[in-house]
Amino acid sequence: MQSITEIKSLRSQIKAWRQAGLSIALVPTMGNLHQGHFSLVEKAKTMADKVVVSIFVNPMQFGVNEDLNNYPRTLNADKQGLAELGTDIVFTPSVSAIYPNGLGAQSFVDVPDISMGYCGGSRPGHFKGVATVVTKLFNLVQPDFACFGEKDFQQLQVIKTMVRDLSIPVEVIGVPTTREVSGLAMSSRNGYLSESQKSTATALFKTLNNCAEQLLAGQRDFSAICQQAKESLIAAGLKPDYFEIAQRDTLKNATLDDDKLVILAAAFLGEVRLIDNLQVDINNNNQEQV
Repeated sequence: MQSITEIKSLRSQIKAWRQAGLSIALVPTMGNLHQGHFSLVEKAKTMADKVVVSIFVNPMQFGVNEDLNNYPRTLNADKQGLAELGTDIVFTPSVSAIYPNGLGAQSFVDVPDISMGYCGGSRPGHFKGVATVVTKLFNLVQPDFACFGEKDFQQLQVIKTMVRDLSIPVEVIGVPTTREVSGLAMSSRNGYLSESQKSTATALFKTLNNCAEQLLAGQRDFSAICQQAKESLIAAGLKPDYFEIAQRDTLKNATLDDDKLVILAAAFLGEVRLIDNLQVDINNNNQEQV
């Protein structure tokens, strides 16, 4: 595995791969890797000849009072795990390499509509930072494929929309959420939770499943279902940020005519903000856990 920090070196290797006719898959990450990230790498390896994993804690996607400085950085362990998977390149640029003129003078990518609400509403400017850094990584790596986790469902849809709108020649692959045995979605932020809190946190996935079961049973009062879900989260010891039922592709509020739905949820447990989602296909009476 090559460990590359400089853009010039990365581009040189990418050029050589391209001249050899090799396909490339990219897995963008912020590090502190867990099995969920590794599942993205494993998927990427099935899609392309070469796999590049980027590790970059992107300051543009962190808002005021968010945990940029305290975000866990475990680079040595991350590299070891990636090497064991047979990753071809781990790209770990500095902030100055990605934003040489500073954030204030940086051009940015803004994806309207689908970036609004949900996490975009709770974290203003977050998806502008995500879209900008992902666009830069796409330009640097020139991948044929890029793998993203479905746990961050709104992020996935933002990137798919951006790729379509800007005619970027990358196929965006969504990879199902990796979960703990308890059902808790794996996340770097889970490291902030005590064992007792992890037990409490499972209520989020349980509530999503209860909501899905109601939808599959024919209930269509979306507002009532979501309100009941929020009350269940509060009773379990969580503080809901949002809990909504949306049309899967657009993330607009679900209507009675929609059959491909996604239930989107975020809740605080202490200082830790948890997110999760569940896809539900009404016509096929199918619940897909993601």
